[in-house]
Amino acid sequence: MSSSGQTQFRYTQTPSKVLHLRNLPWECIDEELVELCKPFGKIVNTKCNVGANRNQAFVEFVDLNQAISMVSYYASSSDPAQVRGKTVYIQYSNRQEIVNNKSSGDIAGNVLLVTIEGVEAGDVSIDTIHLVFSAFGYVHKIATFEKAAGFQALIQFTDAVTASSARDALDGRSIPKYLLPEHVESCHLRISYSAHTDLNIKFQSHRSRDYTNPYLPVNPSAIEGTMQPVVGPDGKRKEPESNVLLASIENLQYAVTVDVLHTVFSAFGTVQKIAIFDKNGGMQALVQYPDVTTAAAAKEALEGHCIYDGGYCKLHLSYSRHTDLNVKVHNDRSRDFTLPEPAFLPMQQVSTAPTSSTSWQNPPQSAYPAQHHDGHTYSSPPTTFPGHPAYSTAGSSSFLPPGHQGSSGMASQGMPSYQPNVRPPGSASYAGQPPYYGQ
Repeated sequence: MSSSGQTQFRYTQTPSKVLHLRNLPWECIDEELVELCKPFGKIVNTKCNVGANRNQAFVEFVDLNQAISMVSYYASSSDPAQVRGKTVYIQYSNRQEIVNNKSSGDIAGNVLLVTIEGVEAGDVSIDTIHLVFSAFGYVHKIATFEKAAGFQALIQFTDAVTASSARDALDGRSIPKYLLPEHVESCHLRISYSAHTDLNIKFQSHRSRDYTNPYLPVNPSAIEGTMQPVVGPDGKRKEPESNVLLASIENLQYAVTVDVLHTVFSAFGTVQKIAIFDKNGGMQALVQYPDVTTAAAAKEALEGHCIYDGGYCKLHLSYSRHTDLNVKVHNDRSRDFTLPEPAFLPMQQVSTAPTSSTSWQNPPQSAYPAQHHDGHTYSSPPTTFPGHPAYSTAGSSSFLPPGHQGSSGMASQGMPSYQPNVRPPGSASYAGQPPYYGQ
């Protein structure tokens, strides 16, 4: 390749603080790379002997402008970059940083990767982990998670020296038995260094903590006992409760939308948010209530029930680890009922009042008589559901048959009925469009 070709190639590359060096002499070492590059700025990492011929390398500057300065200089200079008298070709790398050039976790850093062997997630609380490791210095942050290797934690210290002292003292040791649940015989710590330097903790919870930021939002699961394993009378671990339910829907013969789920689940209290998604070839949904008590009542009543008669759209419910769903789109698969309807409408379609040509068919909830059920108050519009078989919420083993539009259904069982905002058959429904109220 000609020198003009080399120059053009350098300038067409996207700038990066990591430079790719080619045509290096055999077994070039880090010190030689630093000597070549240090006139242009501080080098924070290098990676030598890359490629089949081991004649390439990567150099990472502390600042992007320093890397640009080096590339620009040699692109316009009559004297090429050289190492041991051999011309070296320089270009921007397509990576933005150099990953540690040793695959093992033996390069000291301030963050430790701890694998806790012999336990399941929940057997060792985040407070226990903090107690053990804070004996060696101030622990900034902890994040726990489950991987194929088992239950793991990332623990961030102030510096590599503190992290090293903790690793040297605890690697291969066991957490004291008095800090563990009775059913755990022993557990061993396997500790290495992580490539992370600063963990990104978004909220305080039973799985993550940032001890440096007292203003970080607190997830309800951080409150003692709310998400910790509970053992039932039979000695088996009970499922941690949550205000968000995970619904798996079997035998999906009819369309299940946000409106359908809202109708079913709002029988037990205010439904705040719903998100529907596909997973493992089936449909699932997350349904958020304001509190655990309401979610528990809904779970107990609706588990195993079918939305439609004939065994169609059968519900299987469990508690989700989520506590506050992040719903950004308003359509048939996700909705935030805590926000006013106009907040979801496109700007050009928001209207402050109906025109003379518009007839709004949905009166406000206050127009419906209030009913009471299980301590909750709610309003009950009619039960018809255009384009779909009628359905019931819960409380009876026999649901309305598909196609039946009678009024017995939910009302006859003492359950509320509700008319969701849906478009009639044949009308299109698009994400981002306003709800259809009928004309």
